[in-house]
Amino acid sequence: MPAFAQTSPATGTSAQPANTLDTLFAELKREPDEIEARRISERIWAKWRDSGSATANLLMQWADKAVAENKNGLALDLLDQVVVLMPDYPEAWNRRATLNYALGNHDKSMADISRVLMLEPRHFGAIAGMAAILSAAGNDELELRAWEQMLEIYPANRQAQTRLGELADKLTGSKI
Repeated sequence: MPAFAQTSPATGTSAQPANTLDTLFAELKREPDEIEARRISERIWAKWRDSGSATANLLMQWADKAVAENKNGLALDLLDQVVVLMPDYPEAWNRRATLNYALGNHDKSMADISRVLMLEPRHFGAIAGMAAILSAAGNDELELRAWEQMLEIYPANRQAQTRLGELADKLTGSKI
């Protein structure tokens, strides 16, 4: 469905459709160049990071700072507050999944990833996290499927391309 500029009745100004998530994902899917695709993915990440709530954004910043200072318990508490405040905000769940993964809490991380993907099925960061957990568990077939899913969304992702090739070779027995 094409994105059209819309005029706001309150301001009479035109909204810019070029940066909607749907438009960015369409560009990402079509972009064969790895560097340009990375630029598009960074624009997607920027949209994901903005919750639309100053309070949630501040809590997310504090959580990032806590992680940087190795105060992981505080970071988890802050992320817990964000998911309670905004349960439909995928990036809060993704950030918590990432922290749980780093702490070795793979089951909790996978539960949060499931929530992210329920809210935003195109969240390639969450899919990569799921692939990492499946890799750690030695589940090559499901990891391969996760990388295939990632490449459907982000075809120029070099990590996904490489890992998919490695797993395909491993699973077919044609190790290089």
